[in-house]
Amino acid sequence: MVLWAFVAAAGRWLLRPREKSVAGQVCLITGAGSGLGRLFALEFARRRARLVLWDINAPGNEETAGLVRSIYRQAAEEALAAARKAGQGEEEVLPHYNLQVHTYTCDVSKRENVYTTAEKVRKEVGEVSVLVNNAGVVSGHHLLECPDELIERTMMVNCHAHFWTTKAFLPKMLELNHGHIVTVASSLGLFSTAGVEDYCASKFGAVGFHESLSHELKAAEKDGIKTTLVCPYLVDTGMFRGCRIRKEIEPFLPPLKPDYCVKQAMRAILTDQPMICTPRLMYMVTFMKSILPFEAVVCMYRFLGADKCMYPFIAQRKQATNNNEAKNGI
Repeated sequence: MVLWAFVAAAGRWLLRPREKSVAGQVCLITGAGSGLGRLFALEFARRRARLVLWDINAPGNEETAGLVRSIYRQAAEEALAAARKAGQGEEEVLPHYNLQVHTYTCDVSKRENVYTTAEKVRKEVGEVSVLVNNAGVVSGHHLLECPDELIERTMMVNCHAHFWTTKAFLPKMLELNHGHIVTVASSLGLFSTAGVEDYCASKFGAVGFHESLSHELKAAEKDGIKTTLVCPYLVDTGMFRGCRIRKEIEPFLPPLKPDYCVKQAMRAILTDQPMICTPRLMYMVTFMKSILPFEAVVCMYRFLGADKCMYPFIAQRKQATNNNEAKNGI
């Protein structure tokens, strides 16, 4: 799939396919209260999608909703100004810009919470056309130092939640043969590194789920339902603060700016691209990992400084934890 994605991405880059419209469609984003989820929400809002935002952090989710409403208002004002200039009435323009954003507090690691919230969405908003499975967590511990409950939570949020959200909204998509399912995974779902076994396993699981689902939709000849797998390299959101590769290589592989990462992903989604790796060098690294023997891969990792790149991040997390425990008198 990686080689095919590389060829497809090159073809799409040359042909520059036209982006589809998501105006008026219901788009649900998990983990919308911060980071990439918030940026995805703003990008879909600029394209006049009707947003449904899920997050366990209610204040953060409402903050995202406020930003979305600002975009809606600005778009409506610009459309009204253009309509008046063209001699049109407000009644011809406003219905197309009378959009709302809906927020729900949901812990996607809990299956019943997902199903209950999904039912509320169907009743209060309508059927979801675009599902962006973006919510993600990281424990930041070496395997033998990581509490079992944190390992379980990582797997539940980063992998299992994709099953619950998809099962909640896919039936109507199948009935209508229309929809789009986006899996925001990671380059660590295609190749791994030391020290974050639970995170890598969860992202490998998300990638496997997405690929199998894509095959199932093709086998069922449901060509109206599109899927896009998003696998970015390290994104500068603070989630992996401290992560370092070899300093000589860093200028060629710096952390991705969140805005750039989301804009690239949006282009892939709106052109129905099956997979997007950012930067494109990730395609080559993944391809080499699939054809080289394991010891050669280890040598490549050591050359890049990727074998222990998470160790500084884990050390920072451990120090922060110890400081918090000392501050709280634990």
